[in-house]
Amino acid sequence: MTTASTGRTDSRAPHDHPVCVRRATPADVAALVRLRALMLASMGKEVGDDRAPWRADAARWFAGRIPRADEFGAFVVEDPELGVVACAVGTCDGRAPSPADPSGLRGHVSNVCTDPRRRRRGHARACVDALLTWFREETRVATVGLHATGEGVGLYEAFGFAPPANPVLQLRMDRPPRFQPYERSLHGSSSAERALSATPDGTPSGVGDAGAGEGLSA
Repeated sequence: MTTASTGRTDSRAPHDHPVCVRRATPADVAALVRLRALMLASMGKEVGDDRAPWRADAARWFAGRIPRADEFGAFVVEDPELGVVACAVGTCDGRAPSPADPSGLRGHVSNVCTDPRRRRRGHARACVDALLTWFREETRVATVGLHATGEGVGLYEAFGFAPPANPVLQLRMDRPPRFQPYERSLHGSSSAERALSATPDGTPSGVGDAGAGEGLSA
């Protein structure tokens, strides 16, 4: 059996051949986006066609993170006929350290999906197994979380996932459909920044300087 960072064989898969898992490379970006679309569609989300803008955003996101091997892990199963047919993605998110978690790093599992043509063969299980091995052996995270669908709960519970002691809440920030807080002009500043920084004589006022160049992560 090879290590999680370069590839992994899971002989427990319920089919004729063992499942070979490998780490995703930049060449897998399109496949990761395609599988993400399949996952979201299966959850009842509207994903649009191949030209939907979110797909280009997702491709840039994956392409920018795959090289960050110490904080991002994506594992895939490649089928000889269909190409990449399953994946699981993990990220390391920084939090303030605590006595129980000195590193402050939390792991998050997402994008667990298998092509419908290759389901029920242990592919998703093998990808999650490789991903958790990466978290355990190659990162400093103390806790790994995920958002499970009803269909996937059994898989994750088999790996030891359980509800947290404290409830997880979330708030969705409702904004106008075309709200783009960081859209900048050719001169490098947004209209909001220009309004804050310009005094009647056109010189910078200093208002809002602490936020210049900062942004909220989405």
